[in-house]
Amino acid sequence: MATSTDTASLKIPWWVRGDTNAFFGFGVNVLVNVLTLTSLCLFVVKLSKGDVFQAILPALGIALVAGNVYYTFLARRLARREHRTDVTALPYGPSVPHMFIVIFVIMLPVYLKTDNPTLAWKAGLAWAFIIGLIVLVGAFVGPYIRRYAPRAALLGTLAGISITFISMLPAARMWDLAWVALPVFALLLIGLLTDTKLPGNFPIGLAALLVGTAVGWAGGAMDGNAVSAAVDDIGFALPGLHLDLLTSGLSDVAPLLATAIPLGVYNFTEGMSNVESAAAAGDNYNLRSVLLADGAGAIIGAALGSPFPPAVYVGHPGWKKAGGGSGYSMATGIVIAVLCFLGLFGFLGAIFPLPAIVPILLYIGLLIGAQAFQFSPKAHAAAVIAALIPNIAQWATSQIDNSLAAAGTNAAKVGDAALEGNGVIYGGLLTLGQGAILAGLVFGSIVAFIIDKRFIHAGIFALSGSVLSFVGLIHGEKVAWNANGQVALGYLFIAVVCGLFALGRPEPRAKDADEIELDRLHGEAPAPDPAPAAAPAEPATAPVASTAPASEPAPAT
Repeated sequence: MATSTDTASLKIPWWVRGDTNAFFGFGVNVLVNVLTLTSLCLFVVKLSKGDVFQAILPALGIALVAGNVYYTFLARRLARREHRTDVTALPYGPSVPHMFIVIFVIMLPVYLKTDNPTLAWKAGLAWAFIIGLIVLVGAFVGPYIRRYAPRAALLGTLAGISITFISMLPAARMWDLAWVALPVFALLLIGLLTDTKLPGNFPIGLAALLVGTAVGWAGGAMDGNAVSAAVDDIGFALPGLHLDLLTSGLSDVAPLLATAIPLGVYNFTEGMSNVESAAAAGDNYNLRSVLLADGAGAIIGAALGSPFPPAVYVGHPGWKKAGGGSGYSMATGIVIAVLCFLGLFGFLGAIFPLPAIVPILLYIGLLIGAQAFQFSPKAHAAAVIAALIPNIAQWATSQIDNSLAAAGTNAAKVGDAALEGNGVIYGGLLTLGQGAILAGLVFGSIVAFIIDKRFIHAGIFALSGSVLSFVGLIHGEKVAWNANGQVALGYLFIAVVCGLFALGRPEPRAKDADEIELDRLHGEAPAPDPAPAAAPAEPATAPVASTAPASEPAPAT
């Protein structure tokens, strides 16, 4: 065990070789997301280039550099506390689900109603501010949820987000221009999932981006005129306070609460899952410290003019696998912030082919999906799938809604009967997918506890699902009293069934050796039983195997 002197003298490098790969991989990830939100602001809500490049992006840059520096500090603190040099910092950037929701659910309706992009911007700032407040509350509630929720439910619902919202769109873009994207993807898989190195140990992430860019330009997939036009948008800008816009947006806060409350709950639930994911990979961060930073980042960003709440990203195991330490996160925050201050995102979007960038997101999806099974008990595999399902439903309904909108209609106009006649159970998918990450946590926990024959625990989570459904935080289109009574009743019936089986006092499922080891690694294993008193001595000739637990290795020979 390390002494305090050993810990104080531990030299933690600011940069290790794996940080280079993690920096290019994670940096490209954040780059894609900032390019996306820039396009959404300019072409969906029709905000002016001045508002986007001189206010919103610089504000986001401040939030990102502050957050990534903070998470670098947390990583180094954890490394000193555990006397390790292999701690990987948590990745931090603009929340992907939230940037689509704030644009299409909050800002776009205001813009379409008023034809005033500034009013839409105000609503977005107020919404992001409320999200931050809710996450701050979650910092004090979340640790208790994490303590009692099964790992399969936490990692399973995170895998659901990763497979659907993180992986599917990039995969579609890749196969839309496969001759550019697939060589990039192959390079990433070889460099990040094997021990194969490029000559001179050249960073695989950078090599993949350069190869994809070269192939895209050589094959005629890019437009030189777009690069020339993007040069005009380059210019230095620092953020300023936009409290007037924020205060104005908060004056009409009631309509925002219907989405802000469940999305705030989503944020801190996702934060819990990401911290659990990092713990499964070997880095056990303090959840409260993480959620307080996420909430503060959203509030600071909103005050400076950004409607895009930042958050800890899915993907820590991927960057750990790439060898990342504490430096890659801070470097990403600083570089992205500088790009935001200089207004370079339009220029970069014209240089790099999107299919050369997005394969890194599919790689992250593979890692997170696999982790849900690798670091959950084998017996809980069905619970992992249960936690996935609400996220898949939410993704499916978003695809249906977007397709119908492109045709100039919507599900209400088409009608449930017509959709069901063509094999689309839209109403059920919509209900199942509302509040997906929280619904996945509840549903996965119920399944896991039933598998373990811990029927009282399953009943408690079922009662929680009933309450959450009744007020619309899950399975409801909005937060309201009796938002979905029939689903609430269904969860209540699950609780009754579990209660009846609990009366028989069944013996809980015995854990296997791998499960006990997982618990031990996460500090969840029970204290060892005291040695039995005055047991008769075994004969000297007794076989060792007859007295050793089955999970212990045989003595070395």
